[in-house]
Amino acid sequence: MRKILLIAGLIFLLSVLFTTPAYCGDAIKKLGRGLCNVVTCPFELPLQISRVNNSEGPAAASTWGVLKGIGKMGIRVVVGVYEVATFPLPFPKDYTPILVDPEFFFEEENW
Repeated sequence: MRKILLIAGLIFLLSVLFTTPAYCGDAIKKLGRGLCNVVTCPFELPLQISRVNNSEGPAAASTWGVLKGIGKMGIRVVVGVYEVATFPLPFPKDYTPILVDPEFFFEEENW
């Protein structure tokens, strides 16, 4: 009987801890967004080099494009690790994304 009460108490505790984030549904999106940012961060380097090459030429791509790619790659991995580590917490307010333009790597930038 004691074992059954312990298991029931553990199930109740886990359901109370994880019901609120699971109910709103945004904690899982925050986790997915963070994992996506961590996995896709290396693709920022060639993407930024290509964009700078198309807009300003190969000399700028080999200097400014590389620096821009490394910077965006660093930002994306730091934000991704933060979102994975804090996905159950509603920070920032209501799980809003930190990176908004673009929120995910494969989206187009609006600038």
